[in-house]
Amino acid sequence: MKVESLKKLNLPDCPGIYFFKRGKSVLYIGRATSLRDRVRSYFLTNLIDTRGFRIVDMVAKSSSLSVEKTGSVLEAIIREAILIKRHQPAYNVDEKDDKTFNNVVITNEKYPQIFTVRGRELSLINSKLNDKYKYIFGPFPNAGALQGALKFIRQVFPYRDPKCVPCEIQKKKGRDCRPCFNRHIGLCPGVCTGEISKEDYAQTIRNIKNLFEGKMERVVKDLEVEMNNLAAKELFEMAADVKKKLFALTHIRDVAMIKANGKYGQNLSFSTPTKDGTSFRVEAYDVAHFSGKNARGVMVVSVDGNFEKGEYRVFKIKTAVEGDDVGSLREILTRRMAHAEWIYPDLMVIDGGTLQLNAAVSVVKKLAPKIKIVSVVKDERHRAKELAGDVNDFKHLKNSIISINAEAHRFAVNRFRKISRRNFV
Repeated sequence: MKVESLKKLNLPDCPGIYFFKRGKSVLYIGRATSLRDRVRSYFLTNLIDTRGFRIVDMVAKSSSLSVEKTGSVLEAIIREAILIKRHQPAYNVDEKDDKTFNNVVITNEKYPQIFTVRGRELSLINSKLNDKYKYIFGPFPNAGALQGALKFIRQVFPYRDPKCVPCEIQKKKGRDCRPCFNRHIGLCPGVCTGEISKEDYAQTIRNIKNLFEGKMERVVKDLEVEMNNLAAKELFEMAADVKKKLFALTHIRDVAMIKANGKYGQNLSFSTPTKDGTSFRVEAYDVAHFSGKNARGVMVVSVDGNFEKGEYRVFKIKTAVEGDDVGSLREILTRRMAHAEWIYPDLMVIDGGTLQLNAAVSVVKKLAPKIKIVSVVKDERHRAKELAGDVNDFKHLKNSIISINAEAHRFAVNRFRKISRRNFV
């Protein structure tokens, strides 16, 4: 398939699923925050550097491409897993042993637990699956995206995990019903404290099951019926709680939309949501090396003011000339933008002056022009002196921008030191 074929497709700028096909056979299935940006990334001239020979080979062999829009990134993540399991595309299935992929399981008990299990663990206990797990969803190729989806789902539908001991079990052991940690932060509905009935919790599990089966419309419809019934009974406070769930599900644009009001990670001041109600995501980049040797670039992430360390990334510099910080930054951002399955940020923070800023703009803006870019200019002592780039929108966030820049520098230096010690030994 060639880039000229894209001109015939009216690719939408919305979440969804894309299919690379050869005849009637599906070669590869992927998901995207923006179908337009993601599909375009497969036809860049540096695809072999950013994605590898295997993906280049897949694009060359494909004869057609189709897309399927979804209402949100959450739906795209779930839909991708369903379709990969159904079609078993060669370039999805063979790319990585699916036994390393995560699955979501719902246990078979009075108050079911929900957690993730790797495929290899499921295969080891296959004979006992019917007893232990009532539902299994997946496999999900991207662990980070799945964790983001589960965070969102748990904010809307709090559920029990393995650390939560049901109240009735605690009583049988002669103990008072003690709340688990997640009960304190609103992520457990009160199974451990006896605050939720078996019937109400079963409804929560049904909603989560329907979400993972791709039945978002059914979940929304069930919630609307529940809200109207509660209002008819004049249980207005309970009806309002259901209305909040409805709003979250029908307005989601990003799986990281709902956070626990700053209770996760270290707080910055990036807490103002974007205009469409989604979370505010910031990515910061830095490069560390010793006289050009063993160069590593890093990406650190903040969502709504919380450092998301599970989304930090390290890039081994492969193509840039030794000691070329600008070239290294350009390489890092090119490889990052090729991962459109990673949620695009609202703001990118880079370390350096005009040269670094221009390099970042040249790479990022052609693929995602809405991303704002700010550089942190340092003085001769490597202290933050001023901000450059799209600074007008973020003057009130200067201290937080400097803080995440410092976090990127800390992470880069620590990773570089570990690599240097390993090489020395």
